[in-house]
Amino acid sequence: MSLTEETELAPRLRELLEGLPEDRLPFTYQQLAEALGLAPPGTIRRVAGALETLMEEDAAAGRPMIAALVVSRRGDLPRQGFFDRAVPLGRFPVEPQRHAEAYRAEYREAVALRGTTAG
Repeated sequence: MSLTEETELAPRLRELLEGLPEDRLPFTYQQLAEALGLAPPGTIRRVAGALETLMEEDAAAGRPMIAALVVSRRGDLPRQGFFDRAVPLGRFPVEPQRHAEAYRAEYREAVALRGTTAG
């Protein structure tokens, strides 16, 4: 994905995630791709790249990462790339065994913040 596409897709993702009712969260990468009308190939890769952009924006602004609202369809956690990006951003501990706990806290904070900014 080009940098231009990432920067154009990221605000659309943020708007979508902020507008979802809490009972529809978390959303999967595939659900995001479909909701945005992205066509293959590389839809999940494009969504993941835009989510990383949002992670960087949120970390820089000191707010919960809205990307925490997105999980893999194979479980209740995001894909490994989320954790790989969250650690260098200083948001998650280095120790992988602590990632799930850190993620759950980040998810709760992102849901709470979203509720104050949506609508």
